[in-house]
Amino acid sequence: MLFQLYDDFGQSPWLDNLRREWITSGRLQEWVDSGVRGLTSNPSIFEKAISTSDAYDKQFKELILSDRSVEEAYWELVITDIAGAANILNPVYQKSNGTDGFVSVEVDPRFARDTRRTIQAARSLNNQLDLPNIYIKIPGTLEGIPAIRQMISEGVSVNVTLLFSVDRYEQVIEAYLSGLEQREGDLSDVSSVASFFISRTDSEVDKRLEIIGGATAIDLKGKTAVAQGQLAYRSFLKAFESDRWKALEKRGAKLQRPLWASTSTKDPQYPDTLYVDSLIGPNTVNTLPDLTLEAFVDHGTLKRTVDVDFDAAEQVVREVENLGINLDEVAYLLESQGVEAFENSFENLLETLSAKGNSLTE
Repeated sequence: MLFQLYDDFGQSPWLDNLRREWITSGRLQEWVDSGVRGLTSNPSIFEKAISTSDAYDKQFKELILSDRSVEEAYWELVITDIAGAANILNPVYQKSNGTDGFVSVEVDPRFARDTRRTIQAARSLNNQLDLPNIYIKIPGTLEGIPAIRQMISEGVSVNVTLLFSVDRYEQVIEAYLSGLEQREGDLSDVSSVASFFISRTDSEVDKRLEIIGGATAIDLKGKTAVAQGQLAYRSFLKAFESDRWKALEKRGAKLQRPLWASTSTKDPQYPDTLYVDSLIGPNTVNTLPDLTLEAFVDHGTLKRTVDVDFDAAEQVVREVENLGINLDEVAYLLESQGVEAFENSFENLLETLSAKGNSLTE
């Protein structure tokens, strides 16, 4: 199923989760053997992994006893996992000539509104890992856009995260193209994906549609997120068919593929593979939580859907906005909530590790 998704439809299935036990037990290798072509992580994933497992205790204790701060120890734990996952996915990276096989790690989420510190954190993470198949995740906030452009200009491969609107996605494409244009010579050593978040949009818009009520509003429920993703794909096609792009492509530049993130279904009334089945198409990535990935393998639908009807997608967005729902406002709200959630996960994990450090060294 996953091999067919890539071979026949051009979409790369990635895994949106990571635990140390998966690296050491061979579980991640099994996912890769079944067709997974990349992996994404975020602060919330690491909070859950580290706080609910004793697999990190030995390394953490050694780090604390060697006088590392709790925060320094945290990053060592993360880097160990990311490097281990990157090693498992390296054959995919090599076989795909650097298209897939990437593992993503996010900069300190507390810097999402600070361009300078994001740049510093991205450089530091990239230097510490020093691996070819690493994506440094940078939030696509207004403050993140200059950092994305700067990192691309320095040859750092970037996964742009927390994108909720087509307008912001187009700004990210511009940052990628202008970053490439700042580089000299061959461009084949830098890569990027742009992570467009899907299900969270429906969660927020559906809530507002429910309040508005009426047949039109109820009929629109569960449609906005996919429609926005499809329109983002239209923007992708336009940008990467342009003469500007063709000039960069001649220098070895790689496409900045759209990556569908937040693709687990939040509303149990919707099919559990809704946000996979509805966004399949060439030169895209879908990063799936393990349960969604298993569901898709079991009963997903293999059909090209991402570009089947841009007019219908436009109509959905227009009707939602005609009901008084400002999708730019929704996007900013979701971005802010996403930044806050990752910050909270980071802070909560540091508190958990502090307590664990005290217990392990007593």
